Amino acid sequence: MRLVVTGHEGQVAASLLEAGQARAGVEVIAIGRPELDLARPETVIETIAAAKPDVVVSAAAYTAVDKAEDEPDLAFAVNAVGAGKVAEAARRLGVPVIHLSTDYVYGASKLAGEQAVVAAGSRHLILRTAWVYSPFGKNFVKTMLRLAADRDEIAVVADQWGNPTSALDIADAILHAAAMMHGNKSFRAFGIYHLAGTGEANWSGFARHILDTSRVFGGPWARVRDIATMDYPTKARRPANSRLSSAKFASVFGWNAPDWRQSAEVVVRRLLIGGTKQVLTA
Repeated sequence: MRLVVTGHEGQVAASLLEAGQARAGVEVIAIGRPELDLARPETVIETIAAAKPDVVVSAAAYTAVDKAEDEPDLAFAVNAVGAGKVAEAARRLGVPVIHLSTDYVYGASKLAGEQAVVAAGSRHLILRTAWVYSPFGKNFVKTMLRLAADRDEIAVVADQWGNPTSALDIADAILHAAAMMHGNKSFRAFGIYHLAGTGEANWSGFARHILDTSRVFGGPWARVRDIATMDYPTKARRPANSRLSSAKFASVFGWNAPDWRQSAEVVVRRLLIGGTKQVLTA
């Protein structure tokens, strides 16, 4: 089974590449700029077709939430028009597409992306996830470890709740779902699913667990001070409660996400013990 993933620089793509190497009979190919540029939709269909996928994973996105407020046209081109073109490519090739979405929609572009995927008429899974982190790229876990190396105390928002989700777990779930769909003409359970870590947290609680785990493994630690959203102003409004239930995905695909604390510990340990000390300067 060959998975072609858009967004080769993202956390999910990196996690899929790693997971694919560990599975017999699975090949993961990640494509992105300059060959594939979702801001230039005319490049999308031809580039994906050339990779000859069995399943397409649409993981490329404009994810700079606050920047999307200043660049709405670019965010829309990538998250909406580009996502639709990826789904159209999958339809033309006769293969399913798995589209990564979010727990909330910034600048309306991610919702438009979901709608474009549906409108393309492809066999699709839309997976809404949240608070993604991993050993790769830039994310909240790395930020907390970096700040803790320089500060005694870190102020973190305490009145926003969600599901911390490891991209390593997302990759495992995607491969599981893709295997169920691949070559299975009778599969009909397409549609929208939530896919997030099991359990809930606020940002400050997430930060405390990251840093307490770091201390166990000899990494940096700092006190976490709770603050309100109003004390940390941003251009884009964040929801106070974006908790997701992944029960539907678990029921259909028989895959359950680990508790978010367990997954966070895996990532922190890899960053500190696995020779990736560059986290402290990332």
